[in-house]
Amino acid sequence: MQEEYLKWFSPHLQRDVEMLVFGHAGYPVVVFPTSKGSFHENRDMGLVKSAQWYIEQGLIKIYCPISNDADSFYNKSIHPHQRIQHHVAYDKMICHEIVERIRLNTPVAKVVMAGCSFGGYHAANFAFRHPGYVSHMFSMSGAFDIRSFMDGYQHDDIFYNNPLEYLPGLHDQELWKMDIVLGTSNWDICFDANIKLHDTLRAKNINHWFDVRQNRQHDWDVWKEMFPHYLSRIKFN
Repeated sequence: MQEEYLKWFSPHLQRDVEMLVFGHAGYPVVVFPTSKGSFHENRDMGLVKSAQWYIEQGLIKIYCPISNDADSFYNKSIHPHQRIQHHVAYDKMICHEIVERIRLNTPVAKVVMAGCSFGGYHAANFAFRHPGYVSHMFSMSGAFDIRSFMDGYQHDDIFYNNPLEYLPGLHDQELWKMDIVLGTSNWDICFDANIKLHDTLRAKNINHWFDVRQNRQHDWDVWKEMFPHYLSRIKFN
């Protein structure tokens, strides 16, 4: 399958960013890495290969951007205000430097957001903050509460990047059009986090699939089963 390496200077992050793109055509799928993961992690761990059939058939094109977690949520050497501002800059980079450009260069008006573990947070948070840009959101063993990274610090940017807090107040009708999947397992370390988001979505009558696998660990083996299964939900025209 076709693989392309991209590198450019990000005006939002004020540094070079890297991304791998897989495929020659098809529905755009943005896949975030896990906590502090590299832009090539999803390839190296086999997640991209699990979707090889879709890629080679020209049904999807996968975009794997860098993570900014080491400079934001996991950077304990800086104040929590700086951490959340670094994440806000990352969200703007994903939106304006990747997603908007994808939409300009493909016939599809929206993109798919996906990710495993903390990548599931990034997928969900972007999708819920920018529902007009996202048709499908596939979270695999995601965690959705960022308060533990903020050392008790309070700020609006934390609230509006914490899905469990801001989602109840959202009324954008695009949310009800989105195909949302929360993939987890009864043995998943993030099982409780997924129950909380499932309950939040259910309370708003937002349709979604709460996919609970049995007796599986928080690891790549189950994610590589989930990902191609979830891709089959896309309507390829």
